[in-house]
Amino acid sequence: MTHTARKRFGQNFLQDYRIIHDILDYAHPQPGEHWVEIGPGLGALTKPLLDSGVKLDVVELDRDLVARLQQQFKGNANLTIHGADALNFDFSGLAAAGEKLRVIGNLPYNISTPLMFHLLEDCNCIEDMHFMLQKEVVDRICAEPGSKKYGRLSVMMQYYCEAEWLFDVPPESFDPIPAVMSAIVRLAPYAEPPVAVADMDGFNQLVSQAFSQRRKTIRNSLKNLIGEPTFAELGIDATLRAEAISLAEFALLSQHLTPPEPT
Repeated sequence: MTHTARKRFGQNFLQDYRIIHDILDYAHPQPGEHWVEIGPGLGALTKPLLDSGVKLDVVELDRDLVARLQQQFKGNANLTIHGADALNFDFSGLAAAGEKLRVIGNLPYNISTPLMFHLLEDCNCIEDMHFMLQKEVVDRICAEPGSKKYGRLSVMMQYYCEAEWLFDVPPESFDPIPAVMSAIVRLAPYAEPPVAVADMDGFNQLVSQAFSQRRKTIRNSLKNLIGEPTFAELGIDATLRAEAISLAEFALLSQHLTPPEPT
């Protein structure tokens, strides 16, 4: 059964068995673990995961691929196939009480960021995540303050997870061949966040606003959220740009947001 990759689903199928081996070597699946694969495609990761003895749920949007997977793995009691959009899928519903899921996937580049944020809504039931992403996205996730690649994605992902770049994957590892380099990242949600944030909505607004005007100093980009004297009181240089502000400093600033004026 042949399948033509569909651009609207962002399909680029991993076909390099050396890369597949390396991914699983890093992820180290163990018998009896509960894994979730997002976008299994042609089953390149699905088969070796099942061979390792894990319980596996896969989430696939393409109905033709769902049918293919059902035929390919017919009768495998350790596999459950969900024909669904991962962006709207309830991942927490897969975990038994007290169980931690391990998540893996070659994520379509066009939905990778919103999909990761969707997964973080259920991070209390996730042990770790191993994702194939556009290398530029992995670089941004793992970037440190002072880097041009450091931005909102860096701050928010590093609040929720320990992020580790594992290795790069060249375009020729896929069919069809994408125009960009890919990379594997490991994201392990923290049991307790590394910094204290009392109001996540306020924190998110602060970080988003700071990086939406990243060429401005934080004195100017955050002037409607943070009073001028607050920067000095907290020991944060107001003449810096957002890319120089650490996760801990953003968390500290979020505790001193200016209350909105009454309407």
